[in-house]
Amino acid sequence: MSRHDDIISASEIGQWTYCHRAWWLARQGEPNRNVKSLTLGEEAHQRHSHQVASTSFLRHLSLILMIIAIVLLVLTGAYIFYVTF
Repeated sequence: MSRHDDIISASEIGQWTYCHRAWWLARQGEPNRNVKSLTLGEEAHQRHSHQVASTSFLRHLSLILMIIAIVLLVLTGAYIFYVTF
């Protein structure tokens, strides 16, 4: 057993919690037989990743637009004040 084999990841802890035997088999190098579920899980994670990136982009865009709106509001107010007096 190499030194790297002593390190257990968080996903391995989750796998061990779900099924001790599956965790042990994976540690022994046994391939997972549930390829369909793994593929579906990877696709779900990919979709979620795209949603997170999209949400982050939209949040930044809304912040920029809000700053532009505030600047325009201040400039409009300053212009109205200047024209009035």
